[in-house]
Parts: sequence; C-alpha cells; structure tokens
Amino acid sequence: RQGTDAELSAHSPSRGAGSRRHEQDLPQGAQACTTLTNRTGFLCRDQRSCIPASGVCDGVRTCTHGEDEDESLCRDVPHSLPRFLVAHCGDPASWIYSDQKCDGTNSCGDCSDEVSPVTVCPPCGPGWWRCPSTVFIYCGCIPRHLCRDRVQHCSDWSDEYTCPGP
Repeated sequence: RQGTDAELSAHSPSRGAGSRRHEQDLPQGAQACTTLTNRTGFLCRDQRSCIPASGVCDGVRTCTHGEDEDESLCRDVPHSLPRFLVAHCGDPASWIYSDQKCDGTNSCGDCSDEVSPVTVCPPCGPGWWRCPSTVFIYCGCIPRHLCRDRVQHCSDWSDEYTCPGP
C-alpha cells in the first residue's frame, strides 16, 4: 500500500459498506507514540516498540505480535486506521500516513502535506534550504546536499547561486 521513493505515496480511500472505523474494534495497544526520528508512530503491544505510521498495514509484520498488520486495522484502509495514523491531502479523496506530513517531500502531489493553510510545518531545518517555490519533489525546502549540484531544484535557481551548500 506504500509507494516506492520514486512514486507519490498519496492514497485514495475506498468507499463502501463498513468504511466506518470503530475504536473498540482496534487491536489492543493501538495508540500513538513518537518514533526515534520524532515522527508519529504506532505503539506495539509490547509497549516498547514504536513503528512509523507508514509501517502499519504495509504487508510486513513489524510488531512482535503482528498487530501492525491486524485485520481490524487493515480491513478498510484508511477508514479502519486510527486517526493519528492518517493525514488528509488537499484533494479530499487522497491521504497519506501521518509520518509523511512535514517531511520535506511532496507526498500528496500538490504540496498540501508540506505547505498549505491547514498544514503547520516547522521552517526548514538546518540540513535544508528554503526556496520561494521549488520544482520536482520538494515543497518550499530542499535538502542542502542538493545545493550547487548544477541541477535546478528551486524555481529561482537560488539552490545553485545563493545556497552555501552542505
């Protein structure tokens, strides 16, 4: 269900009977946590393992007991997922996992997960360069290692002429 790095990882929710999520049906331990990379995660039943939101219902059992792939969680994604695992895109029919929001990458395809009135992302971090508008896969910031690489990543070319580099 997760796209590769080369693909946009926005997802369209399915519609149909049973698309309403019921908290009581969720597996025990379905609660939010913060991953080591300071992202929203899913707390495994052991109460020690926190996996990234995008690791839930991805076809790989990451939690020791496999609760991240539990049928009650994965039967009607995204509707069957706890709200803390889902972020909605500008297009109401599209969604991403919450750990993909504010990660510097255009996961929604319209940058609504990075720059929009409803998305409050922190300013570019120390390893990033702010652009007035960017091209390709980034939205408002690009990784500094892309500065001065002789490839335009910012629409104003500031990544090639102004950015001091890594």
